[in-house]
Amino acid sequence: MDSRISKHLLDWYDQNARRLPWRGLSDSYAVWVSEIMLQQTRVDTVIPYFERWMQRFPTLAALAEADQQEVLKYWEGLGYYSRARSLHRAAQEVAATYGGELPRERSLLEKLPGIGQYTAGAIASIAFGQKEAALDGNIRRVYARIFNVTLPAKSPQGERRLWELAAEYLPDERAGDYIQALMDLGAGICLPRTPDCAHCPVADLCQARVLGVQEERPVMEPKPEIPHWTVTAAVLAHPSGDGRVLVAQRPAKGLLGGMWEFPGGKQEDGEDLPACLRREMREELGIEVSVGNLLGVYRHAYTHFRVTLHAFECRLITGEPRPLEASDLRWLLPEEMKAYPMGKIDRQIAARLLAG
Repeated sequence: MDSRISKHLLDWYDQNARRLPWRGLSDSYAVWVSEIMLQQTRVDTVIPYFERWMQRFPTLAALAEADQQEVLKYWEGLGYYSRARSLHRAAQEVAATYGGELPRERSLLEKLPGIGQYTAGAIASIAFGQKEAALDGNIRRVYARIFNVTLPAKSPQGERRLWELAAEYLPDERAGDYIQALMDLGAGICLPRTPDCAHCPVADLCQARVLGVQEERPVMEPKPEIPHWTVTAAVLAHPSGDGRVLVAQRPAKGLLGGMWEFPGGKQEDGEDLPACLRREMREELGIEVSVGNLLGVYRHAYTHFRVTLHAFECRLITGEPRPLEASDLRWLLPEEMKAYPMGKIDRQIAARLLAG
């Protein structure tokens, strides 16, 4: 093990550490929240969400006692909503099982909802000062370059090798600062494209740089083609004409679980868009509708697929809407929708209705 790596990184970190609202806190709960929010999300995006979250749920107990709908509302816009649901469930579990104190042991942390191998290591090292390794996207890239790892970084063999390096080169002291130094290096200098090797504190120790292959590390396997779905949604007016429209709550588990949406679904082969929407209304709500004007077309990319959603004004012909596939239904005025957690596209539709 070359101790120069940790020394150079810690010296660099002492002078160049990013100023972030969750750093330097003795509150393990705040560290935990930040690590969950930072999963697959940029730091600049997370900061305002973290600050609002900590104002509303300043303690683990406050989060455990909160209603899930409010939790989802405060998470709205961060995406990957299973993170919020898992964080909420884990807070309730910690309150019930550990007296409201987040456990310090990595093995116990990994048993909590939403806390995997990386997050457990980050919490244990950063919040509790333990010598525990962590490996996120930035750290994976830094290690793949320093040690010229030629295995695909996300293959089982590559992942195993990178975890071995993360554990082997973890210093006995200041493990949490060392991990955060690796994160900052990956975020600001050891970038995915055009790494700034001239300002890297470990450039002279980087095997990939010596070989001139730093931009080819980490080795990444080709990504599969992302499917694209065409989707319809109904903005169904209440028969009374009082301005209310129907929204449905998605099932608790799965994509956007517990969030509210304008009901609809995917277009099938051979269907035009109005036929798709009429079928979805029969299957989801047990009603017949007439499909009117196109209200808008909305596009969004999720992790594993992309959608183009067509929202139509609709009118009820027969039947009373029933939640055959949803958890709940509500007739709401546009201004009332502000209090209901929604995904990005549905929030855009709600904003369109509110604007008139």
